[in-house]
Amino acid sequence: MQHPVSAPLRMTAANYADRIGFSQLTRQAFEGVDLHPLRDQLLARIAAGTALAGEGLDLSLITQLLGDKDQGLAIQSEVLSFHQLFRTPSAAPKPGLRVLALAADIDMGGNTPIDFLLEGSDIELLTLYVVKGVGLPENLPEHDVAIVVASDSEECREALASIEQAAPHWPRPLLNRPDRIGNLDRDKLHRLLAGVPGLDIPATIHATRAQLSDLSRGQIACRDIAGELRFPMIARPRGSHAGVGLAKLNDAAALAAYLAERDEQDFFVARFVDYVNRDGLYRKYRLAMVDGKPYACHMAIADRWDIWYLNAYMAFSEEKRAEEAIFMRDFDHAFAARHGRALKEMSRRVGLDYFIVDCAENQDGELLVFEADNTAVVHNMDSPAVFPYKPPQMRKIFAAFSAMLSRYARAGEGSAA
Repeated sequence: MQHPVSAPLRMTAANYADRIGFSQLTRQAFEGVDLHPLRDQLLARIAAGTALAGEGLDLSLITQLLGDKDQGLAIQSEVLSFHQLFRTPSAAPKPGLRVLALAADIDMGGNTPIDFLLEGSDIELLTLYVVKGVGLPENLPEHDVAIVVASDSEECREALASIEQAAPHWPRPLLNRPDRIGNLDRDKLHRLLAGVPGLDIPATIHATRAQLSDLSRGQIACRDIAGELRFPMIARPRGSHAGVGLAKLNDAAALAAYLAERDEQDFFVARFVDYVNRDGLYRKYRLAMVDGKPYACHMAIADRWDIWYLNAYMAFSEEKRAEEAIFMRDFDHAFAARHGRALKEMSRRVGLDYFIVDCAENQDGELLVFEADNTAVVHNMDSPAVFPYKPPQMRKIFAAFSAMLSRYARAGEGSAA
């Protein structure tokens, strides 16, 4: 039964379905384990009518990991139509804390991969999918603290709205409030962070295909789209992720060629900031903001501006890894100290308990923010033989995340009493 918005939320014993979970299955795929046998086993159970709801959700994820996103989402939606609550057991025989993650029916990258953050802890994870036409249950499962893990994408808007309506009546502390997740939208974040001392974030502007076409033909100027826009600029299709359709456009001719290769009608554009260092290399950083404090996740070094950790080929360069190790080791009194005021003010304005920042340093030494979101993967899957400095750093982040949940849970106990 769907929860009436104005009524107090109650809690009851959880009717959950167990699942293997995101982190375990993703780790297996990352390590090259062939997931086809497990997929076939689960398909056979479904065909025999003996599959449980958690197995169906695991099958959805496996199917996506094997490259069939559409089929995986179809399986997920079918499972969620009759069951919405799932448990990922903790590493401890007796959990010390139970966290309720509020998720949306979206692809595997659309919710915070909280499983990774809880690895090795005594925290039991319950995931409640807030599904269109179903909403929140009248009775919530018993939990100590809740966190919204749905992203700011269009597909999550209805789920976020349902959670936001119920938020004032939530019986336990609710982290990453849904009204603040919208702050992470590409075309909102730059307005939110405008004027932060020591922070540079180019305005991300929505532009239609017609506008960009006119610009490419010289019928309008960059300033007619936005005051600070100029060539060279960065363009990407609206709603794209993981660098799909991302391009640097140096002039009108490059823009015309870009549009000729794309079918989309809406784009995001922004001024290009050349953040190359004196040695000719670009350095891009991923930070986790946990309870207001920054933590180093990784540092990618490459001779190209459009860096992702994979295309920086860090695993193949001992010199790059040595620099990343120093970045992590000295982070608190080096990078975090240099940008402490900017990071603190950014955290305050964003207003989320946990989020991820992809950033660099511009040529004036300011913190250059590319994007922030709550769903980027923070994991401990990299080989300790190749990256011996990473496991301690990841465990530090995981411990901070668990400590944050515990702190809020204790505060909730006090207020309930």
